[in-house]
Amino acid sequence: MTNAKVNYQKELEKVLSLLTPDGKEKPSLLLHACCAPCSSHVLSVIARYFDITVYYYNPNIHPELEYTRRLTELKKFLQEFPEAKRTNVLLKEENYNPQEYFDATKVLTQTELQTEHEKGERCRRCYKFRMEKAFHYAAANNFDFFTTTLSISPHKDSQAINEIGLELEKTSGQTKTKFLQSDFKKNNGFLHSLELSKEFNLYRQDYCGCVYSMQNKN
Repeated sequence: MTNAKVNYQKELEKVLSLLTPDGKEKPSLLLHACCAPCSSHVLSVIARYFDITVYYYNPNIHPELEYTRRLTELKKFLQEFPEAKRTNVLLKEENYNPQEYFDATKVLTQTELQTEHEKGERCRRCYKFRMEKAFHYAAANNFDFFTTTLSISPHKDSQAINEIGLELEKTSGQTKTKFLQSDFKKNNGFLHSLELSKEFNLYRQDYCGCVYSMQNKN
């Protein structure tokens, strides 16, 4: 990965400037989402430009009850949020198999990863394997773009997230699917997500998702 600093939100704005909001033939976009609060601001920004399918793939979330609660909240939000209803945002759920998270991150054998704070190597591996899953689904189903809500959080490494997405696009071969660069926390995006969470009475979790973030949150 490169150390070059890029304003990824400016890159998003460049793409949006080339698109017609509420156009008749909008490009399709697969949006990997981790929860309703993170999806709220993101959809408020991009829903009018794309034909969006929200992709819920998060086997990192622990325990299963928490996973189900976040998914249920996301479904409720998509049914209630005017911009999601108006633009007919769809939802695709993947299976919940926590072993996929442990296999991808190797946290069970590389135990030093278990006590890392957020934005460390454990998190980078977690971003990557979920984004890979989203990208492969997007490519197989001929989406024009894919991206993730992960950059909305100030606790996430936006540079790592965008570099992973761009690398997936670069190494994809002949697929037409492009990665939509973004840093959704910019322009008060995270603050707006808090406001929308309050407006729609959304459940906001107090840890990222995995068992280690739950244990380390204090």
